[in-house]
Amino acid sequence: MLDKMTNQLGFHGNALLVRSERQRAIASNIANADTPGYVARDIKFTAAMQEATQASERSARNAESRAASTSNPSHIPLPTVRFHNDRDSALGYTVQTQPSLDNNTVDLDRERASFVDNAVRYEATLRFINGSAKTMLSAIQGQ
Repeated sequence: MLDKMTNQLGFHGNALLVRSERQRAIASNIANADTPGYVARDIKFTAAMQEATQASERSARNAESRAASTSNPSHIPLPTVRFHNDRDSALGYTVQTQPSLDNNTVDLDRERASFVDNAVRYEATLRFINGSAKTMLSAIQGQ
């Protein structure tokens, strides 16, 4: 029974992790908008979610490795998502839409729009998780 509840929330938890990494990449792009030669980066959400979901499924199947990664076997380990490696398919380069003389590929208008869109989607995922948790809590309490 507990597995069914946590599996449903696991997907949305992975979505939060991927969205936070995407927010970090977009913020880095905005911060480096005036850096000559800076190449903008972005996370491919679909590829990142597939990678995060597969990683969580592998960790769920391997209970011994989960127990070894915590200080107590009864603790639940926190999931991690790493996209800072050049081998990962999730973190890619953005397509340059406006050529610049200093070879900077950051389009501030697009980055700001992406930042706001990602923030709204992050908030929506958080609200869904909070609603699910409140529903489970009221079911447990019998209200």
